[in-house]
Amino acid sequence: MEPIRSHQLKADLALLAVAGIWGATFVAVKNAVTDMPPFTFIALRFAAACIFLMLIAPHKLRGLNRKTLVIGSLIGLLLFCGYAFQTIGLQYTTAANAGFITGLSVVLVPLFTGIANRRLPGLFTLLGIGCAAIGLAFLSLGAALSFNRGDLLVLFCAVCFAVQILAVGKYAPELDAFLLAVIQIGTVAVISGLIACLLPTQPAIFSRDVWLGLLLTAIPATSLAFLLQSTMQKFTTPTRTAIIFTCEPVFSAVFAYLLAGELLGMRGLVGATLVLAGMLLSELKPAITH
Repeated sequence: MEPIRSHQLKADLALLAVAGIWGATFVAVKNAVTDMPPFTFIALRFAAACIFLMLIAPHKLRGLNRKTLVIGSLIGLLLFCGYAFQTIGLQYTTAANAGFITGLSVVLVPLFTGIANRRLPGLFTLLGIGCAAIGLAFLSLGAALSFNRGDLLVLFCAVCFAVQILAVGKYAPELDAFLLAVIQIGTVAVISGLIACLLPTQPAIFSRDVWLGLLLTAIPATSLAFLLQSTMQKFTTPTRTAIIFTCEPVFSAVFAYLLAGELLGMRGLVGATLVLAGMLLSELKPAITH
């Protein structure tokens, strides 16, 4: 029993590190897109991540087939939409807000699952959705009860990520997970690159913030995070993984304060607490019932 617990502890700590890396990316991306157009930044980030994955396991590419290519590309389109909404939204909202709103995908997954199965979500899920919705209002609604443009874009990002998670959950068991990830990441790079070439934008400036953003997001937050997650989830449960990943928005708020001096304020803290409570409620039911 002791070796199993030791493996689980190491896995949990590794996944917590992944959540920390993802939390740090919000400030890094927000700073980077002030000097580089969003789609150019996304294209470079995901192209580097895709190349890195292909270089560490080139023999895997021989197993690529038409089904993996088609499904991976379609899921990659969802992933692209998520990162596009998030990256553009970060130009108009704070890194802390973006972190908490992106985390709503944890709440949306069970909601969308219930809708797809034509089944009412359970009590804990409904309570989680309610908490998260109220928290979102505290975070995002201004005095005129209107959404901040950036917060609304990041909310669309959360919706895309939730659908992408469901799609991966459906098709990953029948496809090679590594190849599926490579195709998804490559699809994001290709679509972003095409849009960056077609859209008239300001010239890209490879400033210090851009290089730091690319160094943090391309390999640690994309390639390595994926490999670490895929490896470590063998030693822990999906519920524990989901609960650990609810720490991501907390990390985003901490890094936003330490690196950018962003403060949530009392209203924002209440909203963030409610969003976290909603995320935890949505994931705790399996742990309680089993």
